[in-house]
Amino acid sequence: MSENAEDLRAGAHLHAALGQPGSGRLRYAAAMHFHGQGLVSDAVLEVYRICSARDGEDPVGLLAARGLRLDLPPPDAPGLAIRLLIDEIDRYLAGFDGPGIAEVRSLTAAWREGPLTLPDPAPNAVVADHLAPALTPLYGTHPALAGSIAGAASCLDWITYDLYEPEEIGARFLSGHAFASLIGEEAPIPARDFDMGLFLVAPHLLYRDHAHPAPELYAPLTGPHGWRFGPGTPLMVRPAHEPVWNDPEAPHMTKVGPVPFLCIFGWTKDVALPARVLPAEDWPELEALRIGG
Repeated sequence: MSENAEDLRAGAHLHAALGQPGSGRLRYAAAMHFHGQGLVSDAVLEVYRICSARDGEDPVGLLAARGLRLDLPPPDAPGLAIRLLIDEIDRYLAGFDGPGIAEVRSLTAAWREGPLTLPDPAPNAVVADHLAPALTPLYGTHPALAGSIAGAASCLDWITYDLYEPEEIGARFLSGHAFASLIGEEAPIPARDFDMGLFLVAPHLLYRDHAHPAPELYAPLTGPHGWRFGPGTPLMVRPAHEPVWNDPEAPHMTKVGPVPFLCIFGWTKDVALPARVLPAEDWPELEALRIGG
């Protein structure tokens, strides 16, 4: 794919939100864009033409029924892919009005137009194994966001938070999670005392009870997952797309369900101060627990 904004935007338009007026024609126009480059076959283009008059119909279904699939190479414009992902994240968060949403969006707006430095990412086994399964259900509900994450994922520096002691946080969690900052002090787009990005955890893992000085927004894109807000308190199972706000030093714990945990995160201040684990006696039971099965 050539390195220009039109290709990136056409790639996002291929996954325009179902049901939006004109979205069928937008998807068809994007398919024609790539057909002109020889990247979309005549048969695939015909599916997009058929679906163009029905804004609520996902072409993926008809493609599958005809034994077809849409395969496009990843974009060759990583900086633009990252900025387009930030656009989609902000658009997603705009659909909520709970605690922390406005603050994260305001800080994102304050920093997002800053200079961008591309990271030199290394392969990450957690992302290789678990990002695609996490995106599969997201394509069904928020295709533009899912497409933007997929397009930018290989451009990001996915790392493991290594300030926990393995015996405190659990070795399986430590090797089973990764996060990538988009805006932050060590992110592609720099910011002071703010961090926003994506967080991914393998299925069934327990992110043990912990707390940190930074106020934190989680916007889970997958589900169901279990949550509790203090050792010994009941576990609550919540679906995808139900944001969680953690006040400074508020205890919280996440038990991942059968689908990998993928979320947008935002730390709005005190981002350099470390988290600490809060011991609990029931971790073995929670680590053995299977949500939804």
